[in-house]
Amino acid sequence: MYLRKPKWIRSNIKTDGQHKQIQRLNETLKLNTVCTEALCPNRYECWGKGQATYLILGTACTRNCSFCNVTFSSPQAINPSEPANVAKAIKELKLKHVVITSVTRDDLPDGGASCFADSVMKIRKICPATTIEILIPDFQGEIAPLFCVLESRPDVLGHNVETVPRLYSNLRKGADYSRSLGVITHAKTQGLITKSALMLGLGETETEIIDVLKDLHKSGCDIVHLGQYLAPSKYHTPVARYYSPESYQRFAQLAESMGFAAVQSGPLVRSSFASDKSFNKARQALLTLQEKTG
Repeated sequence: MYLRKPKWIRSNIKTDGQHKQIQRLNETLKLNTVCTEALCPNRYECWGKGQATYLILGTACTRNCSFCNVTFSSPQAINPSEPANVAKAIKELKLKHVVITSVTRDDLPDGGASCFADSVMKIRKICPATTIEILIPDFQGEIAPLFCVLESRPDVLGHNVETVPRLYSNLRKGADYSRSLGVITHAKTQGLITKSALMLGLGETETEIIDVLKDLHKSGCDIVHLGQYLAPSKYHTPVARYYSPESYQRFAQLAESMGFAAVQSGPLVRSSFASDKSFNKARQALLTLQEKTG
């Protein structure tokens, strides 16, 4: 059974402004964005503001999550020029904050960690004022690849739990809830600002949502984003429930009361949506906390 989308599920579709510039630049430099590959409902709004989330390591994922529009197929060869090209695009677009993510590449010895680290290094070199957020896979729980990424010192380390642990076996085959929480904890112990995101409407209960928020905060997560799951096609997991805007406001208040440094919660909120605002708010909150505690 497929639920009809409620009236509040609407995205702002515009193709003017920086949208066309980003599109042309991506084609020239052979770059991909998760905005396009994952059919993000905010992609035109973000592109119009000169914001994009770059997708490195190709467009073919080695995991087949039933909620995701990113292609599950044989892995592609790595483009050695990709980190430098991402940096070039950021410089030309004059981005103040950028998000770098990837498909999951379980076929690679380091899971693609070195490409993340190289991207951070290349961006730092030619765009020193740009703040960098990376959204990484779990590297199958391997510590060496994770620390390779952490040592590159991004401004934000993101890793999404996506859903509640009860639904992992059906929705996130190959992933592990405790492993994902561990990624957040390791990043926090290295002094990084940490971030995660949760999709709602996949069949979870509200109690389970609250429990995940508690787990994330306990694991050292500073920023959390909550948004409505939208099935990319009829072949993906159908939406089990549409939460009202009031429900998202309530979840935001709960997360803030738990002590998260920055929270975004709404029907069209995605992991990278308005990421610069979340980063700036979290950074200021953490600085204030440090000053208070000496």
